[in-house]
Order: sequence, then structure tokens, then C-alpha cells
Amino acid sequence: MQFNNLKLFRKQNEYTQEDVAEKLGVSRQAVAKWESGETIPDIENCIALADIYGTTVDMLVRNLTEMTGHDDGKKHIFGFSKMNEKGQITLPKKCREIFGLNPGDAILVLGDEDKGMALVKLGGMIDAIGGERNDGSSGTGTDKKIQRKNRGRSS
Repeated sequence: MQFNNLKLFRKQNEYTQEDVAEKLGVSRQAVAKWESGETIPDIENCIALADIYGTTVDMLVRNLTEMTGHDDGKKHIFGFSKMNEKGQITLPKKCREIFGLNPGDAILVLGDEDKGMALVKLGGMIDAIGGERNDGSSGTGTDKKIQRKNRGRSS
């Protein structure tokens, strides 16, 4: 059993090792050893960690590539993002770099109530559905509406 995700969950929740240790009533060194794989937490601490991080024990102990079956180098798990009170998320830097996402890029948000959500960079699709690209060239009208809406908002 591996706990490769402990540090990822802790950082995503913006906790220090000291914060987690205090919440669990253990030493900071114990948390550090769990994160490094030197030791593993007992079942009570696993349950408490899952509660602290808002996840399941299963997510804590399973390897993320093992869970998804993706290890071909072209599929990525970038970590977690929190949505702010305006409903906005920040995509991890590595995600933005790999997919060439820049401020102002149009992104299509898709959803399936059973399977979840997906984000699609419109890029070359802008010609098919329309709009103004970051470079000022145009497609058809649909994306222009997105651009006009975005221009009216201040960041």
C-alpha cells in the first residue's frame, strides 16, 4: 500500500505538515514520514486524513496512474484546483504549458452528469464555431459572443 498522494492533498488544501500534525494529534515528523513513504499511517489516521482533505481513503492510498490506467506519457493528472466564490478555477501551470493555454484563450466546458466535466481548448475549432482568435483573426459568430462577454468583464 502506497500513500503517494498525501503531500499532493496536503498542498492542495494549503496545509503545512505542522497543520496536519496538529489536526491529527501527531508529530510533524510522523506526517513527513508518511509523505516520504518511510512509514504509513494507521487506519484511524487514514480516515482522519481523508476527512481533513475532503476525499476518500481510497484516493489517499491508490496511485493516481494506477487508478486511471494512464501511463503512456500523453495523459496527465495535474493535481487539484479549487474553485473560488466566483466559480473560477486556476489551471495548474504545467497544464497550461503542455496545452499551450494563454490568457484570453477560448475554452469550451463540457459536462456529463455521470462521467464528469472536460475542458477543450478551442484553438483550431474557432474557425468551425466562430469567433476572434487571440491574434485578431476571425471565424464565425459564436465565439465572438464569448469574446464580447469577456471584454465586458474586468479581472
